[in-house]
Amino acid sequence: MADIAYKGASCLYENADTLAVDSLDLDIEDGEFIVLVGPSGSGKSTALRMLAGLEDIDEGTIEIGGKDMVGVPSKDRDIAMVFQNYALYPNKTVGENMGFALKMRGVGVEERKKKVADAAKLLDLTDYLDRKPGKLSGGQRQRVAMGRAIVREPQVFCMDEPLSNLDAKLRVQTRTQIAALQRRLGTTTVYVTHDQVEAMTMGDRVAVLKNGKLQQFSAPTELYDRPKNAFVAGFIGSPAMNLMTMPIVSDGVRLGNSTLALERDQLSALHAAGLETVTVGVRPEQLELSTGDGGIEVIVDLVEELGSESYVHTHIAGDGTQLTARSLTRTPARLADTVSLHKRDGAVHLFHPETGERIGD
Repeated sequence: MADIAYKGASCLYENADTLAVDSLDLDIEDGEFIVLVGPSGSGKSTALRMLAGLEDIDEGTIEIGGKDMVGVPSKDRDIAMVFQNYALYPNKTVGENMGFALKMRGVGVEERKKKVADAAKLLDLTDYLDRKPGKLSGGQRQRVAMGRAIVREPQVFCMDEPLSNLDAKLRVQTRTQIAALQRRLGTTTVYVTHDQVEAMTMGDRVAVLKNGKLQQFSAPTELYDRPKNAFVAGFIGSPAMNLMTMPIVSDGVRLGNSTLALERDQLSALHAAGLETVTVGVRPEQLELSTGDGGIEVIVDLVEELGSESYVHTHIAGDGTQLTARSLTRTPARLADTVSLHKRDGAVHLFHPETGERIGD
């Protein structure tokens, strides 16, 4: 077990014009489950590989358990990797795959068998120890890869999009198993994914990256309730937050022919900033569909029925600004209908129209 510290850690690939990871600062506590999330090219996998010793640290440092890892070979960092493609030996049984790293270390046969048996019990693989990987499902193979990491008893787990090859149902099941297993083992874990739902449901804290730079590092609820900038606001949440840059009026912001009212402290913050327009963020669940008068008049573009709820995709009549609303009941709205959206109780988020930084509390 160990804590981890990224201190201004940067990585520049050969012949690249920009840093893959740019001055990353993260303090990860012993036993935490941390998720690195971001779009393709954000630097999340590179940051993980830097921790594992698979990429050079060009500037700054990374510490594990208080020890500087710059120049330390991967094999000497006491880290276990779990990859997207499982990386199992097809000619070896499940038990042999799980115990192979221990065999290479010279661990005795009996001790090796015990560690493999214990890990197999944790992962519900006991009945499959004599099978070859080709006879297993995708979820079972991923559990074998997890078992191979567990038997090493490392101080850190590094997981690079381990669920990407699984179908949607199996992903949900396996991510629940991984999160529960990590809580039981208490091993510090750094997990990379591009799926923000996966990040929000698994991580104790989540680091959101964009273009190699850290945007926000917080608990999932903090990311959702108080995004630091417009990028985080739009990336976290499914469906995405409605973000639109609109003119400021005396009591709020103008949306089409309607006004979205703001709190007094928000109006004061906008006045202090001297802005004429502002980027407004409203989550779909804060918008309620109505066929009555008042509210924001919109035209329905698409209705997604999900059974227990539906998402209504619309645009504001006149200016084309797109808005998505969530309805917990089956909506009567149909394509091309004109309806009204009313804001439910909940925060309206404000961001600077140029920098994207959050305005106010």
